[in-house]
Amino acid sequence: MITLLVAPLLLPWLLAPLARRTVERVRPDVALWAVTVGAAALALGVVTCLGALLLPLALSLPVLAGLAHLLHPLQAGPAALVACISMLAGGALAVTATVTARGVKAEVVRLRAARDLVAGIPAAGGLCVLDDDRPDAFALPGGTRRRGRIVVTAGMLRALDPCEREALLGHERAHLAGHHHLFLGVAQLAGWCHPALASVLPLVSLAAERAADEAAARACGDRRLTARAIGRAALASTACRSRLQAPAIAARGTTGPVPARVKALFAQAPARRVAPALLAMALLCGAAGASSLGGAVWLHQGVEVAQGEHPSE
Repeated sequence: MITLLVAPLLLPWLLAPLARRTVERVRPDVALWAVTVGAAALALGVVTCLGALLLPLALSLPVLAGLAHLLHPLQAGPAALVACISMLAGGALAVTATVTARGVKAEVVRLRAARDLVAGIPAAGGLCVLDDDRPDAFALPGGTRRRGRIVVTAGMLRALDPCEREALLGHERAHLAGHHHLFLGVAQLAGWCHPALASVLPLVSLAAERAADEAAARACGDRRLTARAIGRAALASTACRSRLQAPAIAARGTTGPVPARVKALFAQAPARRVAPALLAMALLCGAAGASSLGGAVWLHQGVEVAQGEHPSE
């Protein structure tokens, strides 16, 4: 039965190909929600199962040794195998906690630095213009006491004509309105929990950029203009080869596979539809959840037996 707790650790490797097809074939806003929720669900299952697998090792510690008798009746498998898996789970949890703590700390530092950079600059309608020749633009998320801002440099404004500027600003406004920094943050946390989920973060970022592209195109009423603005902004930013320090959750309109985004804008607006990849991804998350739940129920029943109680029906 220990397989029920090991399976959710392997299933995340199947998410990336399904997420890629979902982002390619499903409307961007729907794909953004689906891929992010899928990554979060699988990450939660990974952490839960690692915690359960760590239990034999934890009960070998002197502080918890008095509870060790609870594990004796559990038919988890050969003792050597259980001990090995428990030690691996403990190491994986330690690595996950360390990577997550360092990543969160670094992201908080970058977020504070970006906010300090624009703290003394007036924001007209949420727009903050930096006197910097380097072309750049990003959506800086707000907090509990401050609103989000669109940060754009003077270099970026000079690189675009007035209509293109409005299209780019519409793109950044869509990031703030859609709270895309939350999706990026959740995907980043999931990536720190499992290496397979780290490959999903670029797909979440692409879905967020595509969703903002479509919102900007609807706002300005011209898909070709939006495509031209995104393309020229990306070329200007790439030619500079230097970007302002900003957190990873601050979405940029010049990131991701820009040629693919421009190509999508030259095509018709995507329609809402359910792709097979989306259904497969839902089944994957369901299988991981069912396996985790089954392992938890088995563990709970075993503890009840160890305590001299009848297992729950």
